Amino acid sequence: MVRLQRLSWADIPQAPITLPGGHQLAITLGLGSGLSRRPSDPPGLVHAVTDRGPNFFISQAVDEFGLEHFEHLRAHRDAKVLPTPENGPSIATLRVRDDAVELVRVVPLVDAAGVRLSGRPPDLPGREPLFDVDGGALTPGAFGGDVEAIAVLPDGSFALADECGPALLFADARGRVSARWTPLGAGAAYAHPGVDVRDVLPERAMRLRPNRGIEALCASADGRWLYAGFQSALMGETADSTEIWKLDAATGALAAVWRYPFDAPASFKRDAARRAVDLGDLKICEFAWAGEDRLLVLERIAHTTKIYLAELGVEITKTLLFTSDDHPEMGPDMEGMALLAPDTLVLVTDNDFGVEGATTEFWRITLDAPVSSVRR
Repeated sequence: MVRLQRLSWADIPQAPITLPGGHQLAITLGLGSGLSRRPSDPPGLVHAVTDRGPNFFISQAVDEFGLEHFEHLRAHRDAKVLPTPENGPSIATLRVRDDAVELVRVVPLVDAAGVRLSGRPPDLPGREPLFDVDGGALTPGAFGGDVEAIAVLPDGSFALADECGPALLFADARGRVSARWTPLGAGAAYAHPGVDVRDVLPERAMRLRPNRGIEALCASADGRWLYAGFQSALMGETADSTEIWKLDAATGALAAVWRYPFDAPASFKRDAARRAVDLGDLKICEFAWAGEDRLLVLERIAHTTKIYLAELGVEITKTLLFTSDDHPEMGPDMEGMALLAPDTLVLVTDNDFGVEGATTEFWRITLDAPVSSVRR
């Protein structure tokens, strides 16, 4: 029987943000966008990544925070407000000890001069409208993005997925970004001193749905391969599946492509019980490497989280290992996942920096058997 345990964790308060009109926005460290570990890491050590920082929709700005100067922008349904756009993603190192999660350190992603990666994505088609707290449109940022996944490599450096664009970033153990892989033709928008920008990803990646770019990333144990997954189907593709890429970790060359088949929307029972759901709601949110062309895949809408072992052959075969429909105590918005031991996973929610009052949840899942022994 699968065993589930919530791990002890207390969200870490950050400096509150003063909004126009004096409203104090309390925020916490939001480190649930992605998790990763390498085989050589000490027991319990895991690496996490934050996304672009606190943000909220225009409707929230008006209805919850009283920012009436945004009322005329309410029709921009995809638009977001970024109160601290220059304080972008960071990498956090954590330790799972006994029944608790401890924070070891946090390092911001920076360039060679120490300038932080911002939360402002580059100027590319499909970029969602972003505004500062005064209602001004935020300018694009060549050295910016929204990091949603992390893969720690054998040498302790990191590959990270920026869902805007989308793009892959490479940073050393101290968080210094040295390189970026972009879709063909997009490199000029990312030009930044000291960052080696390479147009090596397929051009079609730029057909992503807004805020639905590369959301899942993991590396093979030897660091030779990166596996990248799009959160949802690209524009113009059928919405019942999405792409998984196998990339040469040294060059970015595309070695293989698979289409990951989503489950039927109605099978995400906790979500379907709350509202009508359809193919456009389906998401891949995380990978963990489980062997050559074998991935653990976190598939969800919001409230129902499923974990599959996906065998990447001529077609993808899926074996269900866990569903939160059997565990109503697990909260929504699971995004990060790492394999702590052959039969043990750790999952974490994205609390969106506590903007809406959500707290981070860490869960340990102990499977019936080691992942390596699972066969379809």
